[in-house]
Amino acid sequence: MIDIKLIRENPELVKENIKKKFQDEKLVLVDEVAKFDQAFREAKTRADALRGERNKLSKEIGGLMGKGLKEEAEKVKAKVQEYGAELEALEAKEAELEEEIKNRMMVIPNIIDPTVPIGRDDTENVEIQKFGDPVVPEWEVPYHVDIMESLDGIDLDSARNTSGNGFYFLSGDVARLHSSILSYARDFMINEGFTYFLPPFMIHGEVVKGVMSFKEMENMMYKIEGEDLYLIGTSEHSMIGRFINRTVKKEALPYELTSYSPCFRKEVGAHGIEERGTYRVHQFEKQEMVIICEPEDSPKYYDKLWQTSVKFFRSLDIPVRQLECCSGDLADLKVKSCDVEAWSPRQKKYFEVGSCSNLGDAQARRLGIRIKGENGNYFAHTLNNTVVATPRALIAYLENNVQADGTVKIAEPLRPYMGGQEVLVPVKEKKNAL
Repeated sequence: MIDIKLIRENPELVKENIKKKFQDEKLVLVDEVAKFDQAFREAKTRADALRGERNKLSKEIGGLMGKGLKEEAEKVKAKVQEYGAELEALEAKEAELEEEIKNRMMVIPNIIDPTVPIGRDDTENVEIQKFGDPVVPEWEVPYHVDIMESLDGIDLDSARNTSGNGFYFLSGDVARLHSSILSYARDFMINEGFTYFLPPFMIHGEVVKGVMSFKEMENMMYKIEGEDLYLIGTSEHSMIGRFINRTVKKEALPYELTSYSPCFRKEVGAHGIEERGTYRVHQFEKQEMVIICEPEDSPKYYDKLWQTSVKFFRSLDIPVRQLECCSGDLADLKVKSCDVEAWSPRQKKYFEVGSCSNLGDAQARRLGIRIKGENGNYFAHTLNNTVVATPRALIAYLENNVQADGTVKIAEPLRPYMGGQEVLVPVKEKKNAL
């Protein structure tokens, strides 16, 4: 949510930003907010004046009664009551106008960073740089489910019976590899200086509205029936929500936090919920990183976050690239965002394994997260980024480490979490060796 001062002082800037995001249907909201804001301020000014006058007259009543001027006192009382009735009507009008303003401000997109490329959708995102050499072996890399099945590590049929499409059972070495990647990510982030958290996996609706746009909320969140609770789509939701209505000390910043959680997403309107894939699913696990900082520091922490993701994947020898999100692909709360994409030797292209975002003060403004400064309080900036999300990271790992004979190499950083194993062997080969 942007500062309403922008609409008061520079509405054309707000409109131009809306155009850059190709959301022209929202242009009318700027004028509507300006109109309601003017009416709100007029009502507030009148109400403040009435309160002052009413207080003044109320004091006069006691003096008049003390002098025995009862008739005069009754006239003043009547005036006070008249002011009270008008004031009550004005307060109701203020509340109504405030709600009209809020409803529109919540869907007006944040002001994007000047460096964001202008484009209509994700097809116009821009590759910034690559890390590691993408290799395409001479032999055909199997589909990720086929690799898992060869290791007797996945059961999609049973998951469809228990839960439907978009769910899976992992088992054996594949399940252990999945957990090893997450455990390594946790320790990797701790070694990078981030404080580790296990957050709540359910949050109140007030927090949901604070951390994401209405469109994201509708398309992503699962609500607990009969309760004001939602299953989180990422631990960023809990971690940012942890600071709701809190004023933090300037000297305590930045907060550099990393958190593990399962994640639950409806994926409404998304493509890829398929019977034989685990690329886009309703339930997965994730190690996240979150930063709360001074406004002027958010650009440098944005760079730190995505670079940390690159460092993590390169430590597992997985080639990746940074892809800058264009204006039309940015969620409304974001100032700037990029994806970290891993190389798929099977598809011979990159695919998203994480997303890094600078949200400016949008989440802080919605949730009331302020910094206590020397000259008054002001809103913090919030950022988030994926360290690793499985099973996408697992897909990238398997495709880049499967060998021509079907075995899967275990990268050195993962071996302590895999009981020292250096290679995974397909089940058929294990049986033949017995």
